[in-house]
Amino acid sequence: MNTQQTATQQTITPVDGSVYVERPYATPTQLDAVFDRAVKAQTSWALTTLEQRAALCHRFCDALLTHTDEIALEISWSMGRPISQTPGEVRSCAERARFMIDEAPAGLATYDPGPKPGFKRYIKRTPLGVIFVIAPWNYPLLTTVNSVIPAIMAGNAVVLKHAPQTQLCAERFAQAFTEAGLPEGVFQYIHVNNSDAEALIKDTRVSHVSFTGSVATGHLVQRAAADRFISVGLELGGKDPGYVRPDADIKSAAETLLDGAFFNSGQCCCGIERIYAHESVYEEFLEHAVNFANSYRLGNPMRQDTNLGPVVTAKAAANIRAQMEEAIAQGATPLIGTQNFAADQPGSPYMQPQILINVDHSMRFMTQETFGPTVGIMKVKNDIEAIRLMNDSTYGLTAAIFTRDLEAAESIGDRVETGTVFLNRCDALDPALPWVGVKDTGRGHTLSRWGYETLTRPKSYHLKLA
Repeated sequence: MNTQQTATQQTITPVDGSVYVERPYATPTQLDAVFDRAVKAQTSWALTTLEQRAALCHRFCDALLTHTDEIALEISWSMGRPISQTPGEVRSCAERARFMIDEAPAGLATYDPGPKPGFKRYIKRTPLGVIFVIAPWNYPLLTTVNSVIPAIMAGNAVVLKHAPQTQLCAERFAQAFTEAGLPEGVFQYIHVNNSDAEALIKDTRVSHVSFTGSVATGHLVQRAAADRFISVGLELGGKDPGYVRPDADIKSAAETLLDGAFFNSGQCCCGIERIYAHESVYEEFLEHAVNFANSYRLGNPMRQDTNLGPVVTAKAAANIRAQMEEAIAQGATPLIGTQNFAADQPGSPYMQPQILINVDHSMRFMTQETFGPTVGIMKVKNDIEAIRLMNDSTYGLTAAIFTRDLEAAESIGDRVETGTVFLNRCDALDPALPWVGVKDTGRGHTLSRWGYETLTRPKSYHLKLA
């Protein structure tokens, strides 16, 4: 590893461009100590009962919630989401954690294959060992808890590397686990650069890697693990579609889909990035969509009346603007004026919501992940065309269908290449259902009882009775 003791990791806040947090990178000696502690702690932790783990993880949730206001403020300063919204992520994190705690008995249940004369047979789910979690900044608590709590409930130890933009979230997790009384070494965090994180994936003390982030980095993670027989969970990019059928509640569909496109400044892996509206309701849909987009209040995320903050960095904003400008040069038409969004200035991370029409799949804007408060809307003739366009993507995380016809929605859902099918909603997650993607959206799955499969291995007992 090439980590230098003097090197630091900075968080530049998009709120005003200042350095909000600065932490030293871990040295090679410190990293060795972290992973040695994790291996030792995991051996003892795996011997605890499920009831003991559950009690401790519930105390983690209690501890996290006692710091809701401070954590929410840190998230807003770190990545720009409005302070009116960030407390909800803290509460949702605890709620999701509790669900996964309660789901552990089902996810980790011993399986009995049935009687066999003279034998006792069963299959246990056993922990993998040390889980290396690499978490993103866009939903810094929710994406982290998806892996951390199930891993610990399954008897693993966890080492967390959080995104530089939201590095304080790693420290808050550690604080809550310490207050809950988790044994030393079962959960730890590290601040390291990308090259050292890549090297750690190759470390023989790591048994599984859980990564959420870009497709490009996902390939690096998979290549780093390729020489070792360990499992890798990858939740990567998205370009999620919505389809509005003629019988949908058009106003509700417009407001739901636009909220799915613009919430968190469009920085959501399952956010809506392209919409297909049936030609018979296209104009009505556009009218409602434009009205809804113009209702947003872009500004300083520390103001309670702001509901659209900056994107994470000025560089990200520049990439989003470049994609839109390219589409406009190719014939796309923007529908949202600038009169209501004075904070949107060239070079600034503050970006107004934008809708583009006259778009098609020859444009990057409709095929590559944008990750900003923008959406393209196309007119389609029928379900067949909508299905073809929804599937014309290298990604596949979620797809949203708006209709009053349940049977039609299920039939369309069967033909859409996606991990989750939504009806009359979008940009949502139910922890009772596996969170899974297809194609370049990644591999593996988290959440639900099936999420425990990726963090354990089956161990067979084939016992001949005397």
